[in-house]
Amino acid sequence: MEIQLSKRLAEVAKFVPKDAVLLDVGSDHAYLPIALLEQNVINRAIAGEVVEGPYQSAIKNVQSSNLSDKIEVRLANGLAAFESSDQVTTITICGMGGRLISDILEEGKEKLRAIERLILQPNNREDDLRHWLQENDFQIVSEIIMTENNKYYEIIVAEHGSMTLTSRELRFGPHLLKEKTTIFKQKWQREWDKLAYAHSSVPEDKKIEREILMTKMKEIKEVIENAS
Repeated sequence: MEIQLSKRLAEVAKFVPKDAVLLDVGSDHAYLPIALLEQNVINRAIAGEVVEGPYQSAIKNVQSSNLSDKIEVRLANGLAAFESSDQVTTITICGMGGRLISDILEEGKEKLRAIERLILQPNNREDDLRHWLQENDFQIVSEIIMTENNKYYEIIVAEHGSMTLTSRELRFGPHLLKEKTTIFKQKWQREWDKLAYAHSSVPEDKKIEREILMTKMKEIKEVIENAS
């Protein structure tokens, strides 16, 4: 059974190092580890899933791909899916909110010392996730922004090291800010449109709320209009 990854997961897969031992948190159908093994990218994997239905689905997919000797599916919450004896080198966490990904990393913080790379794909609150990485001695080595099915996705790749991000870099992404791709500009124009609509709905006497929205809108305009 050859797995065709979604565009989003195919982009995540590009950042997984050769010969990695992978933990895929919230693996859903185990598509990512199966595809990476079929492409001979990784040595073995743990597919972690906290929900019974997707857990059973992942087991079924691993069995029908004849990869039960290389992928272990575990019913566990977050980083509880692995122990140091598993010798995991890379962790992927995709398709969750930035705060939830931060909470997962925080709860299993002690286990991250031996991890070489985190590949994270938050659906929102990317700034919270970047802040957590900064506070916990991870540096962002790469970021991309992409679109699939009319949704925008950011992928953040982090390794051990220190970084100090400005509030603007936390919000927009240090690498994404430098590159300012067309997709980046489109995402933030859409965000500006939403804020402008919200601003138009706030009564004139709610000065503080209007000011907060205006400040956010102004920063977005500065970023996208100074786009290289």
